[in-house]
Amino acid sequence: MPDFLMPSLGADMEHGKLVEWLVKPGDYVRRGDLVAVVDTDKTIMDVESFQEGVVTDLLVDIGETVPVGTPLARITQTPAETAPPAHVAQVAKATAKAALSKAAAPIPTAREAVEPHPKEAASIAPPVRHLAHRLGVETVKIHGTGRDGAITRADVEQAVAAPSRNRVRSSPRARRLAAELGVELAAISGTGPQGAITEADVNRAEAPAPESPSPSTQATPKPASEEPAAGKSSDAGERVASLRRAIGALMSRSKKSIPHYYLSTTLDLRAAVDWMQSVNAERPVAARLVPSALLLKAAALAAREVPEMNGFYDDDGFRPSDSVHLGVAVALRQGGLVAPAIHDADTLPVETLMEKLRDLVSRARSGRLQRAEMADPTLTVTNLGDLGVESVYGVIYPPQVAMVGFGRVMEQPWAQNGMLGVRHAVIATLSADHRVSDGMRGARYLARIEELLQKPEEL
Repeated sequence: MPDFLMPSLGADMEHGKLVEWLVKPGDYVRRGDLVAVVDTDKTIMDVESFQEGVVTDLLVDIGETVPVGTPLARITQTPAETAPPAHVAQVAKATAKAALSKAAAPIPTAREAVEPHPKEAASIAPPVRHLAHRLGVETVKIHGTGRDGAITRADVEQAVAAPSRNRVRSSPRARRLAAELGVELAAISGTGPQGAITEADVNRAEAPAPESPSPSTQATPKPASEEPAAGKSSDAGERVASLRRAIGALMSRSKKSIPHYYLSTTLDLRAAVDWMQSVNAERPVAARLVPSALLLKAAALAAREVPEMNGFYDDDGFRPSDSVHLGVAVALRQGGLVAPAIHDADTLPVETLMEKLRDLVSRARSGRLQRAEMADPTLTVTNLGDLGVESVYGVIYPPQVAMVGFGRVMEQPWAQNGMLGVRHAVIATLSADHRVSDGMRGARYLARIEELLQKPEEL
């Protein structure tokens, strides 16, 4: 009977905190189904299952912090065709009862707030339940049209489209906070887009209404929300401090163990910017490209052609990667940064790469990344140009062997063939591992990025 373990979501991760279960005993899960939400020192991530079978026991309570490799749940590898939902629920009944009673004490999660009746979960698959959770749909109010009354993806999508009481429009972060504070979303008036309930709305609803002062309270006034606010501020400060410690420890290890070398060059972006402006003129504002998309695509293609920049260095030496999973450094609102991956970035059209970049940044800042996005970047790119920085020399993220930096796209004087003009340009830098490559290969990599940017229509 295999165990579902606390995964390693990055080279610097030593432990994780279980924030939410997306399954319960009796559920049938397949490879890739999201089963839990884990909080690391850096961010909150959705974790998928690596095996297929029936969840028979939840071994870790919500809110518990455990080391990497700790069993979180037990999964029985029973073939789906021999374990229909009704039979699965019967087989796991005894274990489910014990696990559910054990989990009764922890604070209710956002999923439990959306699905208040445990019996309902037996008629909905984990991926469909997770979809309902993300969309804010109360599945207890949905009539399932699937086999044996099971709720299907189509049922959830129809509930979203229907103007009914099934859906409370809110962000995932607001739903999670409401569940933690015990606030009923249906009773909150949303101030977000199209009346959506935001995190601020939940905080306001959680704060008690001011009372008329009485003679006894006027002498020693003390806001009721003062202590909770201080607690939240303290928690946020500790999280930032923990994130800083994790980043500092990893970067210290990187500088001690990796013999870095650094190169830089100024890239001519005249052709790239001209092409981008002509393409954007025919696009709606929301679909327009930015220079970062072109730079990322060129960096990914060049990594495929110069494999010494793309892979991992471990005890067995350098292992080049057949795929280019481009890690993108994202600054978090509370401080610190993460570098989740855009998978197979070298194969994506620039338009698709742009969409994935927007989605990745949004989910990174809202704490909804997935395990694979943090665990397998093969090369990281950092871009501080939007902050006005002209160049950045990064520290390699082990076990990777290189990091690329892009600064601000700027207009500057440019001399060519005895002629002086003004062109768009950007400074590109490379931090690379001398155990794997040398200055000649590093220079070839940067030169290849510039060559690719001279034909942006072919990216």
